[in-house]
Amino acid sequence: MKKNLLNVLLALCLTLPAALPGWSQYVKGKVFNQSSNEALSNVTVLIKGTTTGTYTNNRGEFRLTVPSFPVSLIVSSIGYDSISLEAIDTIPLRIELVPQHSIGHEVIISANRRPTRILESPVSIERYGSAQIIQSPAISYYDIAAFQKGVDITTSSLTFKTISTRGFNYSGSPRVNQIVDGMDNQAPALNFFVGSFTGPTDLDVDNVEILPGASSALYGPGGMNGTILITSKDPFAHQGISFQARSGMMHVDKKQREKISLLSDYSFRIAKAFNDKFAFKIGGQFIKGDDWLADDRTNYEGVGATGRVKSGDRNSDPNYNGVNIYGDETSVDIRPFLAGLNPGGTLPPDPLMVSRTGFEEKHLIDPQAKNTRLSGALHYRITPALEAIILGNWSKGNTVYTSNNRYALKEIMISQYKFELKHRNWFIRSFTTQEDAGEAYTANITGQYLNEALKPSYDPANPMQSWYPQYAGAYLQARANNLGEIEAHQAARAYADRDLALPGSVQFIQAFDAIRKTPIPDGGLFKEKSQLWMTELQYNFTHLVKFADVIVGGNWKKYILDSDGTLFIDTAGPITIQEIGAYAQVSKDLLNKRLNLSASARWDKNDDFKPRFTPRFTALIRVAKNNNIRLSYQTAYRFASTQGKYIRLNVGGYTLLGGLPWIKEYMEVDKHPVHELVGEVPKPTPYVFTELKPESNQSFEIGYKTLWNDVFMLDAYAYWGQYKDFLGRTTLYQPSTGKIYSIVTNSQDKVKVYGFGLGMQYKLNATNSLFINAYSDEIGNVAEGFIPYFNTPKYRLNAGYSNTGIGKSKKLGFGITLHWQDSFFWEGEMASGPVNAFTTVDAQISYKFPALKSMIKLGGTNITNHYYRSGFGNPAIGAVYYISLGFGIL
Repeated sequence: MKKNLLNVLLALCLTLPAALPGWSQYVKGKVFNQSSNEALSNVTVLIKGTTTGTYTNNRGEFRLTVPSFPVSLIVSSIGYDSISLEAIDTIPLRIELVPQHSIGHEVIISANRRPTRILESPVSIERYGSAQIIQSPAISYYDIAAFQKGVDITTSSLTFKTISTRGFNYSGSPRVNQIVDGMDNQAPALNFFVGSFTGPTDLDVDNVEILPGASSALYGPGGMNGTILITSKDPFAHQGISFQARSGMMHVDKKQREKISLLSDYSFRIAKAFNDKFAFKIGGQFIKGDDWLADDRTNYEGVGATGRVKSGDRNSDPNYNGVNIYGDETSVDIRPFLAGLNPGGTLPPDPLMVSRTGFEEKHLIDPQAKNTRLSGALHYRITPALEAIILGNWSKGNTVYTSNNRYALKEIMISQYKFELKHRNWFIRSFTTQEDAGEAYTANITGQYLNEALKPSYDPANPMQSWYPQYAGAYLQARANNLGEIEAHQAARAYADRDLALPGSVQFIQAFDAIRKTPIPDGGLFKEKSQLWMTELQYNFTHLVKFADVIVGGNWKKYILDSDGTLFIDTAGPITIQEIGAYAQVSKDLLNKRLNLSASARWDKNDDFKPRFTPRFTALIRVAKNNNIRLSYQTAYRFASTQGKYIRLNVGGYTLLGGLPWIKEYMEVDKHPVHELVGEVPKPTPYVFTELKPESNQSFEIGYKTLWNDVFMLDAYAYWGQYKDFLGRTTLYQPSTGKIYSIVTNSQDKVKVYGFGLGMQYKLNATNSLFINAYSDEIGNVAEGFIPYFNTPKYRLNAGYSNTGIGKSKKLGFGITLHWQDSFFWEGEMASGPVNAFTTVDAQISYKFPALKSMIKLGGTNITNHYYRSGFGNPAIGAVYYISLGFGIL
């Protein structure tokens, strides 16, 4: 059915032009830089008063079909003064653009779903484009986000990074929408954004817009704290062949790995347009490197976020549980074994807990992070105003994700495919996300089962060949030989571990492979082949409604969760969830364009929840030329994620559950009541369950943005927000079974957040520019025992200086960026603990070859090689030093 529908749509795209009136006349020409006489690519050429136009190719040439002569044209490009001219016939035009030494004229879409100067955005917004990506010392376009005001990045792996805004940093960031070329970029089951793993390559990214703050009214559920829009390059505008090769060094101090390792990063892009009717692009990227290690050996007591860091290590604490040591979650009171081996002997009055010896991350997770991406698109202009697009992004590789566990995503495969009809006044698009977890497994569970495979903790059929009886016997012998308590435990562990296969041995590898390939609950593998299907449409009535700008739209979503019972409660078959939504926005200029007011509203319905309505109101006050005050009242909400509703996963020591009513039946609370844990102490009365509700947020913001002489821009904001029915987790203890569960629930109190930001950009001249920004976010009014996972430093600061060309030739350039953030306390489903303050410095020096549109770059990230962590239990990040060569990128 879906295949037949696609064939019909393609046939319609190809045959419709024959039935429509066409334009046979055209104007053509070539555009140059007036200063250097270089041909300019990607220049926009529009018929004045319309949205009909084209772009120059990589030789600066353009050809545009027109209705008649004479015709007025507008020629524009970022970084150049726009010009208006008239073409009277088909004689080729020579057009020269004057370089513009200014900032603040970028056009953004995300603020209100229509083109707007960034200076006049009614809400806070951050933006960077392909020019900044080329010039930045960062090793990917995703990493540049860390230097934007109000933004944080959580790093789980070399190839897995998560952008968050205004607090609540977490791997996956469920409170931020991420949209790539109009497609929701969240993995339907694993609930993390795949933008740093799947999506456009670095060479194909045109721009990234980050909208901090509530944005559900326009972009739907999930936009509690912001929305990120990533737009790839249009093959009509950006043609030609480009290639980039980067080779780098990691682990130069051999602190995490035994030798210095290489980072390889290769990407290409090919795009071509034919007669302003048809265009295509294909691209690919391959990244490989020995990943950063999560190697925190801190001793941890308790369960997940409710636990605590404690003193001791493997030598001093027999019940040691290292944060990034896996398999030591198995813990047993050995007194019954002592009693069995020494009848009548004196036993300690308190439980004598002993944990199994665990494994380091480097022994359980493939050291190589790999990411292979392929992308492509076909564009066909049915008419000058209507375009059909077929686009696909595919990726496969190895990465690591930190959540309630360290998930080794081995051979994971994610793809997105889209069909879109885009008119100057409307669009309709359908896309799907296909997810295949491949051979993904959890480190904790795999470590525990691996221990059992190498030597069972206790086998009643063969107790003396079991680990705990051997430990208990050796402990008694050591105490009888007058060894101290700590020394006796050390001797007992050495004896019980004496004949275990060592990491790297054939026996170890065989046992490990068998465990990681065995599905949960009997092994560490989780199966996962979930899907998302979505259709969205929007119509802009502005050309029909003269008194205001009016936009309306709607969408339909369908999730299909398919984990075969390893992640969700879908043992009996896939779980299907549907969601529908609609939105509208009205905006109008008043008082001779001194004031712009806009109102937006959205309605959504999810199968598992009641309908939700969210409004947004904004005002932009133009107090003077290029001096604007913005005010906004924004609301947002989010339904619990698919995992927040349906997860059922034992993560070693406790079981993660969703928050819908089925969890009560699963825990059998009618027979076995559960009690909420506060720290490690259960409350005296049984836990009272409440209905799970969508989380909502009300936010007020005031901001000011000014541009002086087109070279200095200042932006400041302050906001205050209040969350109702805040979604988090609560830990429950079941005394009758001794089991521990973590469930999703709503906070009964309103959680408050507030913050501010200040940023400055200064364009010193045509080639030199600098920026600095600082921002702060805080949380308050959190109820005792409730875990909000705010995970945000109170203060952060970024600064940078860039030179795109030194001297008369302007071929030699450089750039340097600095990031500092305060220390904070991290709350995680795997573990909670302190994250230290840190400073990083990235730098690059480059040389251009203008005739080849090429550049060679020598640079590094975190060049001081001072290791840092972005989250507790996440890997420690060191330096990357690299050299890159880009061809066809200028």
